[in-house]
Parts: sequence; C-alpha cells; structure tokens
Amino acid sequence: MRKLSFGGEVMLQIGQKVEIGITGMAHEGQGVGRVDGFAVFVEGALNGEKVLARIEKVSKNYAIARVENIIVPSPERVEPPCPYAEKCGGCSLQHLSYKGQIEFKTQKVKDNLERIGHIRTTVLETIGMDSPFKYRNKAQYPVGKKEGRAVLGFYKKRSHELVPIRSCLIQHDLSWQVAELVAEWVKKYQIPIYDEINHEGLLRHVVTRVGAKTGEAMLVLVINGRKIPHLKELIGALKTKVQGLKSVYLNINMKKTNVIMGEENILVYGKPYIIDFIEEIKFTLSPNSFFQVNPVQVEVLYNKALEYAALTGEETVIDAYCGIGTITLFLARKAKRVYGIELVPDAVKDARKNARLNGIENVEFIEGAAEEIMPRLLKQGVRADVIVVDPPRRGCEEGLLEAAVKMNPSRMVYVSCNPATLARDLRFLEDRDYETELVQPVDMFPFTHHVECVALIRKKQVSRSIKS
Repeated sequence: MRKLSFGGEVMLQIGQKVEIGITGMAHEGQGVGRVDGFAVFVEGALNGEKVLARIEKVSKNYAIARVENIIVPSPERVEPPCPYAEKCGGCSLQHLSYKGQIEFKTQKVKDNLERIGHIRTTVLETIGMDSPFKYRNKAQYPVGKKEGRAVLGFYKKRSHELVPIRSCLIQHDLSWQVAELVAEWVKKYQIPIYDEINHEGLLRHVVTRVGAKTGEAMLVLVINGRKIPHLKELIGALKTKVQGLKSVYLNINMKKTNVIMGEENILVYGKPYIIDFIEEIKFTLSPNSFFQVNPVQVEVLYNKALEYAALTGEETVIDAYCGIGTITLFLARKAKRVYGIELVPDAVKDARKNARLNGIENVEFIEGAAEEIMPRLLKQGVRADVIVVDPPRRGCEEGLLEAAVKMNPSRMVYVSCNPATLARDLRFLEDRDYETELVQPVDMFPFTHHVECVALIRKKQVSRSIKS
C-alpha cells in the first residue's frame, strides 16, 4: 500500500477513507479540500460539501480521491439525469444543477484570468441554454467488445474502457438513430471489431454528423482497412429508416494510434457533404470539417463576437484560425474586407466553397499557419482595424500575437475554448499596450467542465466601457 510522506510524517495512503470539507472546485469539476493542510482533489464532490472520500492516488503535492458518501450535500447537488453518469466519461457535471454549472464556469474563467494572466477585468455571467439537452450535432462512438459481444458507447473517464450505452441525453436524436442502426448491423452480420491492443479487426469508430436546421445526416465508419463487408445491407437499412440520410463514408485509419479519424475518406453513398445553417449563412460539412457542435449556442457565441467587433462596414478584418469560414462569413456581412487564415487545406477549400455558396465576395481565405501568414500580410502593408482569433485549445502562437500588435488594430476579439491559454495570451497583449475590457463566457457544452469565451481587447488609449 503506497503512502504519502510529508516531512517524515505519514499523512495519507491509498485506500484510506477521510472526511473532507470541500472549499472549491478544480478546473475539471473535482471538489477541492484539504487534509491537515494537504490538497485533495475529490471526484464527485461539490463546493461547500462535507464528504467521506477514498484516497486513490498520492503524489508529492496533492492527492486524488473519490466520494464514498455525502455527509453534508451542496444545495446544488442533483440526481444525474443520465443512467450512465457514474461510468461514462462524457458528462462529468451531471450531479451539479444547471444553475450550479453556470456559476462554476463563470468562476472558472475568473480564476484562470486572475491566477494565470493576472488579468482583472469584467467577467460576465456565463450564457446558458434554455434546454441543455440533445444539443450535439456530431458524435464519435468507439466500437469494442464486452464479454465477447460487439458494443457501441463512450469511454470511461481517463481510460479506454468502453461503457456500452443505449441512449445519450446530449446527442441529437437523429445521430443516435443512425448509431443504433449501425449497432444492429454490426451484430447481425458479425462485423469484425477493431482490437486496439493487438491492432486487429476492422470497425474502429462510428461517427455521425447532423445538420440541426436541415435534418440532414452523415455517417462515417472509421475502419482498419479499405473495405468492409455487408456495406450494401447497412446502406439499405439506413435509406429505409433514416429520412435525412445524405452521406455515408468510409474513413481509412490503419495506424496503431488513438487518433480517431484517418486522412482518407471514401464516399460510398450519397453526396460528399451535408448542409447546415448558422442563422441565414449556409455551410457545407464534410467528414473532417470543424463545425461547432452546439448549433443553438454557436449563434450566441458568434453574435457576441460580432457585437464586440463593432463593425460599421468600413473595416478591414483578419480572422485567424478561421476553419471553414464560420466566423469569417459572419464578419463579412458587416465589414469592408475580411481575410481568413487557416492551416488545414481542406478547411480552406470548404471556406471558399461556403463563401461562394452564400454569394459573399468581400472575403479572402489564405492557407497557412497564422503565425506565418500574419507577419507576411504585415510586410505586404495589410493593416487590420479589427483582428479576430479563434485558436485551438493550445491558444495563439506568439508569432501571431506579435504580428497582431504590430498591425495596431483598435480592437481585437478573442474566441477561446480554453480559459487557461486565453489568460496567458491576454497577458501577452496587456503587456503590449492593450487592455481586456470584458469577457463573456458561453456554455457550449452543458454537463461538462468545458466553457467557451469571447473577450474584447482594446488599445489602452481608446479603451472605453461597452454595455452587453
């Protein structure tokens, strides 16, 4: 039995049960408390609770535990609405009321800004959903075996242990309908299931995409090979039972990797894309297109970005990390000229196609790394009145931020999916004569610890308050 020693005195040990008062919550939603001054992160505990917890891991600076019993519950504790909540790793905050989730995410953003970036600014209350269910328009279901049977589900938290499921409260109904038909087909025809340990078998993942506003559906079968048996039977069943079916793909992933999608897609039925809308703007979605998974909240998020950009129709705007052009086309409706920068070639092709599809001509999409394209535009004499960035979780590359500062825009808008890297990047800008005026969190992922933000950044000499 492993023990944790501190200053020669044994404090905690694996398997030990301790009473802990929870005084805060960590960034992934664990309760945080102390035992004799030593930090303990408790899975399943909420702020303000007193719990009996079992120690599961010890290290030099902290311990990890799991709730055994709730002694004094939080008033925000609720019964999880999903029967798989205790096992599935997809939704970690189901035991917290939705009001409590909103409060947690708002505080998480404040804590990251202050602790990491030393940023003191106005953080507005997180904008939540009226109904935080059935919101996801994309699902990635791993396929595996349990007791010799093929099963479809999601992984247990922090593991590759598959949890079989028969429903999901955050997935679109059409997505689940497609997945269930695939599961029936796998069982009926004994489709070989991929074994990630031995790198054997065929079917790895089932990926579904849904156009929430159009009702169109796409199925992608991720396989360890180039063909799969009884495909015609599957397509026949889908065509009969799924009214919105538009596309079926095979995605080829023959690498021994935990990366879900391979690089090659083979269209085996229908058209190469499905269509969806964000407000009145139409988008074509292919298997690898990045598109926000919450169609309700994405309009909230993008309209907030547009509000903070405060465009009058005379501005030149740069949208870095533009993906398939979602924010770019939103901005183009109100700007004189917009440049979209994106590293992924297929995303750039999709962005150009989406601009043509919507008859939007005042945009230019440039393929390449934003930290390389921005300095090049600067040398070419391009000056942006407004710069918008929507980077991946790792945040902005420093080269991009340096070029952005040199362009001297009056304002920047930062759309972030990670408050920690947002705080780091805002610190960089604040050290270079910019000021974070306000930050608006948006709940794109109810029942999870994730939160998106839109930050308004201004030149310090022109900084002024904005009412939201």
